[in-house]
Amino acid sequence: MTKEQGKNDISKLSFEEAIKELTGIVEKIEQGEIPLQDSLTKYEKGMALIKHCREILAKAEQRIEKIAEKNEDPASL
Repeated sequence: MTKEQGKNDISKLSFEEAIKELTGIVEKIEQGEIPLQDSLTKYEKGMALIKHCREILAKAEQRIEKIAEKNEDPASL
């Protein structure tokens, strides 16, 4: 799998799926039973998952702000 394919796969994950995968990566790294190179690869994927989760959260926050603004506008009532 190329780096670009990995990014595409991550971008298709839901927030919950990404968190679950990230949790699994953290557990494996913390156990310390995998070779250094594998740890680095997993760390890199973990960072990509974190970025993906942050993007999802930012979009959700923007959506919530729009909803809140709409509900505060007296003309919308």
